Amino acid sequence: MRALVTGGSRGLGYEVARGLLAHGIDTTILGQNAENVAKASRELGVSGITCDVRDYNRLREIKSQHQPFDIIVLSHGVMSEKMSKTIKATKEDWDRTIDINLSGVFNVVNTFADHMVEQRQGRVIVFSACLGRMSGPGNAGGLAPYRISKAGVNAFVRNFAHETGLGARGVLVDAICPNHSQTDMGGPNALRTAAEGAETAIWLATRDFTAGVDQTGLLWEDREVVEW
Repeated sequence: MRALVTGGSRGLGYEVARGLLAHGIDTTILGQNAENVAKASRELGVSGITCDVRDYNRLREIKSQHQPFDIIVLSHGVMSEKMSKTIKATKEDWDRTIDINLSGVFNVVNTFADHMVEQRQGRVIVFSACLGRMSGPGNAGGLAPYRISKAGVNAFVRNFAHETGLGARGVLVDAICPNHSQTDMGGPNALRTAAEGAETAIWLATRDFTAGVDQTGLLWEDREVVEW
């Protein structure tokens, strides 16, 4: 088994990579900052790729240089500016947040997941956020670029999961909410560690699955399904 973890040089992605390695999975991390990628690769003992997920052409080049991946975990992401309500958000903040959080997910999945569909085996796990939910507090105002980008991620995951037969064709597609975790985005005072925030993604990547019995194409938090 071979896994690709975007945002794998730090935070949640780093912990996902560590967890997959513990399961004996050949793991490659991808990140935007070359220095961070090199450091994390050395610490984890994995291969590292430096690439911006917004760079579709570069991702296609990377695909041609690597063996296919069986697992893709998309843990990259950025937060929008604190005052980024719809009217106050800048065009630059909107474009950056949507391009990385949503278009970046499309770029990676569109590039690397075709092998999974063809082989009828693979897993795609995308880090979303409860702030992107249509239910509960969800996207109920403020942080417009971030909340809306994550709502788009949720729609992307649900749509792709249905396109691939909700597990009936061997491909599992899921989103997770890691909750407030101690990362660069969440800050040092968050209630849970990065390892705790990454645990459900590792479980989804390695769990046993029986089509027609187990569930996929959903939003998960702490191994439980939460409403979109």
